[in-house]
Amino acid sequence: QVVLVESGGGLVQPGGSLRLSCAASGIIFRVDAMAWYRQAPGKQRELVASVSRNGSATYVDSVKGRFIISGDNAENTVYLQMNSLNREDTAVYYCYADVVHGEYSDRVYAYWGQGTQVTVSS
Repeated sequence: QVVLVESGGGLVQPGGSLRLSCAASGIIFRVDAMAWYRQAPGKQRELVASVSRNGSATYVDSVKGRFIISGDNAENTVYLQMNSLNREDTAVYYCYADVVHGEYSDRVYAYWGQGTQVTVSS
């Protein structure tokens, strides 16, 4: 019912910046929250940042002060501005969304994007 389309990944040098975008489309009445996760080879998937509908944001400690998450409720879109990137940021980044499909039900469904590769290297 819902597809999350990601863009903005790629190769960047240490110290550089990237901006990831993710737009949710499909049968959507309301998106309550969106988030970015990442998974590096051989490591557990971790929550990088999240933003709720009211704009409240959270970050994992390793990206605080470097990454900024923001959302556009009208377009069901989330962004992740990544600055001062280092090699430890290399991972597949996944978009996530909590979605309410209909006006007459508040049941929340979780959706994942396909993932976009971010590689930080010289």
